[in-house]
Amino acid sequence: MVSTAIAFIVFNRPAQTAQTFAAIKAERPRQLFIIADGPRPGHPSDAQRCAAVRALVSQVDWPCDVHREFADANLGCKQRVSSGLDWVFGQVERAIVLEDDCLPHRDFFSFCDAMLEHYAEDERVWVVTGNNFQDGQRHGNGSYYFSKFSHCWGWASWRRAWTHYDSEITFWPQWQASQHWQELTPDLIERQHWERLFDRAYRKKVDTWDYQWMASVWYHRGLTATPNVNLVRNIGFGEDATHTRSTRNKLADLTTKPLGELTHPRHVEQNVAADAYVFDHALGGRQQRWPRSLLMRPHRLAAAVARRIRQHQSRDIGRS
Repeated sequence: MVSTAIAFIVFNRPAQTAQTFAAIKAERPRQLFIIADGPRPGHPSDAQRCAAVRALVSQVDWPCDVHREFADANLGCKQRVSSGLDWVFGQVERAIVLEDDCLPHRDFFSFCDAMLEHYAEDERVWVVTGNNFQDGQRHGNGSYYFSKFSHCWGWASWRRAWTHYDSEITFWPQWQASQHWQELTPDLIERQHWERLFDRAYRKKVDTWDYQWMASVWYHRGLTATPNVNLVRNIGFGEDATHTRSTRNKLADLTTKPLGELTHPRHVEQNVAADAYVFDHALGGRQQRWPRSLLMRPHRLAAAVARRIRQHQSRDIGRS
C-alpha cells in the first residue's frame, strides 16, 4: 500500500486510463487527487470520451480520501496540468504524479515513497522519476543515481520544490545569459537544443508544462533521483496522443523491471555520463550532431569511409 498521495491526471483516453487506474487501485492509496481536463471545442467525440474517463476513475472501491478537480471546458495541457498540481501541492506536502498513459511497475510506488521520505529535507533533490532511458546500463553504487533530467512519465516531488515552478519561465532571458546556464549545458549541441525549447515555452509557442518544470528545476540547481531500471511504461504513443504520436519512437512502450532491494548511492551529485547518454540516445542528440558535423567538417566523412574500407579489407585478409 502506497502511503503518499497520488495525483492522477486524465483527459479523454479510456483505454489507457483503465490500465493505469488499475495499477493505482492495486496500491490502494489513502489519498487520491484526480485532475481532468474538459472536452476540446471542435472535437465531437471528446465529450463522450471525457465522460467515460471520469466515470471510470470514479470507481474507487477502497478506503480513500478522493479529491476531484474536473474542468468544464478544455484548459489545454499547460494550464490544466500546472493548475491541477498547484491545487494538489496546496493540500499535501508531497505527491506521486501519474498521467493516464504512464503505466507503473509496482516498485515505482515504493521507490517514490522511500525517496520522498529519505530526501524530504534535502534541498538538493527536487524530483523523483520512474523513468530510466539507459538501455540497460547501470550507474553508481546504488539502486538509483542523480540526474539533471526531471523525466515526468511517472514522477514525484515535494511542495518545497513545486512552489518554485514558473509556468512562464520569466527568469529565462536573464538565466540564458548567465554563467550557470553555460556550466549546466557545456555541450553546445545540447545547449542549443534546450535554448530552442525554452525559447518556445517562454514565447508561448507550445502548449506544455514540462519544459517549464525542467527549466525551473535546473534554475534552482535541483537534482532528480533516477532508478537504475525503468519503472514506468508509456502506453500513450499513437495518433490520439497530444505530443507522443510516433509509435516508432524508441521510448514507446519501454519494458519495466523490478527495482530489487533499495540501496542508496554514497553521493548526491549529478551523473554527467548518464545524462550525456540520455541526451544523445533518448532526446535526439545523436541525430542533431551528425548533420552538423558532416556539414562543418566534410573531411571527417571521407576519413570515416576510408577507415571503414580498411577495416573490411583487413577482415577479408584475415579470413584468407
